[in-house]
Amino acid sequence: MSQHFDALETRAPEVREAALMAALPAQVAHAKAHAPAFAELLKDVDAASVQSRAALARLPVIRKTELLERQKASRAAGGNAFGGFSTLGFGQGMTRVFASPGTIYEPEGTRTDYWRMARTMFAAGFRPGELIHNCFSYHFTPAGSMMETGAHALGCTVFPGGIGQTEQQVTAMAELQPAGYIGTPSFLKIILEKAAEMGVPLPSVRKALVSGEAFPPSLRDWMTAHGVHAYQCYATADVGLIAYETASREGLVLDEGVIVEIVRPGTGDPVPEGEVGELVITTLNPDYPLIRFGTGDLSAILPGTCPTGRTGQRIKGWMGRADQTTKIRGMFVHPGQVAEIVKRFPEVSKARLVVTGEMANDQMALHVETARLSDDALKARVAEAVRDVTKLRGDVLLVAQGSLANDGKVIEDARSYQ
Repeated sequence: MSQHFDALETRAPEVREAALMAALPAQVAHAKAHAPAFAELLKDVDAASVQSRAALARLPVIRKTELLERQKASRAAGGNAFGGFSTLGFGQGMTRVFASPGTIYEPEGTRTDYWRMARTMFAAGFRPGELIHNCFSYHFTPAGSMMETGAHALGCTVFPGGIGQTEQQVTAMAELQPAGYIGTPSFLKIILEKAAEMGVPLPSVRKALVSGEAFPPSLRDWMTAHGVHAYQCYATADVGLIAYETASREGLVLDEGVIVEIVRPGTGDPVPEGEVGELVITTLNPDYPLIRFGTGDLSAILPGTCPTGRTGQRIKGWMGRADQTTKIRGMFVHPGQVAEIVKRFPEVSKARLVVTGEMANDQMALHVETARLSDDALKARVAEAVRDVTKLRGDVLLVAQGSLANDGKVIEDARSYQ
């Protein structure tokens, strides 16, 4: 039996890149023609010219805050519930509507495996003809449906366990003998502990696909010790599957249906490969064609390819949140302002604003990487730019290139709140 879901996973990287870039102009044109929000946002963009990553990087990044505000404004005016981002209307083309905290509404179309989850299930070891115990929520948020539609596309049967009712979950697993579990890792741990407490063996549950929260190696090892081999995936309610873990346990392989960029937090500027930044996703989904959608999550591209033979790019996984907006002396300072300061100085390659002190006694210092460590004139000009952009005074420290941590932090809040 094949160890890969389909031939797309083992394409030569240059063939994959060419296919993604070839699909990009049509997706931009489709979004402009059928999604009113993108008709406005991209009105001056020639869709046919967006056929490279460099051209894509010139388009605006759409973040959740803007998505939410446009949805709210549209609903208040009696317009489209999706803020003009969906190309579908209620009816035969849309099977369900979901709600994420905010509230942001997401459509679900009728295409098989709409959220593209079958690929990650296959990588986690699930195969056609198996029963899957699905413990993601089936109400409001799309997680339950995301996994169920993926399982059906893979050829599996689903038990819709949902969340809660731990004892009943154990009983159902013991009686139905599912091949494995899908849900959050913490709930799987609760179920396994409850089964042990009840003295009920669960011999069939030997694999799991987990998501929705952090999955540290310690928890993974705990599950392995209890006979369950669990793998994680990274997906959102907005774009579906983004990346998934394989048997190699080396990062997460990018899904075949998305174009992923890593940008400097607070900007739309791509960072060098390996540097931590915000994940920005362009989906090829024609029903909800989000273009340059900022997830707000931090990650980085891993070099090389997966030892399992999958040739897609890999990311390190979830590494924190990109929104580092911080209130300093009563003023909000956000990562985009730090980026604006850096752009003013070709001599500066990178910067981090460090906030220290105690409550009501904030101090801030901008650490800037430069080769000109003894340039007092540069230091003074950067300090002036800090005042100009943030309206706050702060120290400037010139540090050696490559000395700032590669963790995606643009603003570090190191204040004491005790």
